[in-house]
Amino acid sequence: MMKKAIMLIMLLGTALLFNACELDDGQNFRFTTLAIVDAKLPESFELNETYSIEVTYVRPDACTFFEGFDIARTAQTDRDVVVIGSVLTDETACAQVIEEVTASFDFVVLFSGEYHFRFFSGRDENDNSQFLEFTVPVIE
Repeated sequence: MMKKAIMLIMLLGTALLFNACELDDGQNFRFTTLAIVDAKLPESFELNETYSIEVTYVRPDACTFFEGFDIARTAQTDRDVVVIGSVLTDETACAQVIEEVTASFDFVVLFSGEYHFRFFSGRDENDNSQFLEFTVPVIE
């Protein structure tokens, strides 16, 4: 009987402990796409080599931060590149300073032929995606 009472007290104490902790599950940020204004690619690639591709994007304000790249393979040698940012949503005052920022990613050339890159550059007045497009031949 004593063991059951001790176990019950411990179980009740543990339940109260976890109940007392309140976690804020509200997010204070959201993800967004950032417009790319330039990309530096070589004139040609060599098969099985790795290249650093430099991308310049627009950071629209002080509450927007670079999170990385989303690179989608749309065909064997076709790539769509998007810069992903996060925007703080609980900030009341964000400096509206537009700045161009440069970041890079490594790209490994695995296929021969030509690579076609489309870099997301924003949306037009009809909300259609716009892209900067580059074609880079592979030299074997």
